[in-house]
Amino acid sequence: MRPLRNPAVQSVLAWILAQWLRFCYATIRWTRHNEELAEAVWDQGGGVLCVFWHSRTALAPYSWRFDRGQPVKAVISRSADGEFIAKAVARLGIPAVRGSSSNKDKIESAKGGSQALRDGLRQLKVGGLAITPDGPRGPVRSMAEGLPLLARLSKAPVLFIGLSCNPAIRLNSWDRSLIPLPFGRGAIVWDRADFPDNAGIPDIIADWTARCTAVEARADAITGLERV
Repeated sequence: MRPLRNPAVQSVLAWILAQWLRFCYATIRWTRHNEELAEAVWDQGGGVLCVFWHSRTALAPYSWRFDRGQPVKAVISRSADGEFIAKAVARLGIPAVRGSSSNKDKIESAKGGSQALRDGLRQLKVGGLAITPDGPRGPVRSMAEGLPLLARLSKAPVLFIGLSCNPAIRLNSWDRSLIPLPFGRGAIVWDRADFPDNAGIPDIIADWTARCTAVEARADAITGLERV
């Protein structure tokens, strides 16, 4: 059995990762761009979809102002790796909704959708739902249908969050995930979208994919992190 599948090992490693991330968040010099878009959503209250690419999951908790913003949960896969990530982000104040936004789990309707969809829509009545639309297994920066369908059903605004830090460790994973290092430079860049009434899902996916990539690229430009 892989060590990461052992619940006790998962809990210990999740605690270590959460402590490391807290230390890095506190020592990184952060730049925020277009945060007024998020502030308007925080002031408004209610549901909001928080969207960033999977490789920046370790940075995402710092982007949310828990003292101002709505309570937020994260959609995290039911895999063993997902269980570990769920435990780590829970220690950072973000409980999990277990599920996936991958093409394998396409959502056709609210009535016939997955449990993750129902839990996500329930969360969007009261607060934020964080989604990595290329997770849990890619392709990298390729958006599945789950996000636009959730936006259509919930009518919640979408906040695209570009996240970067430099220096950082890149894991040898499918998405080359970033793990921050302390005392570097970080950036958070925001963009907002609402579900358009007269557009097809493929057109929305193309537009939102470009916008999610653009805020991430802008964050990387601020920190000087090389794009991969």
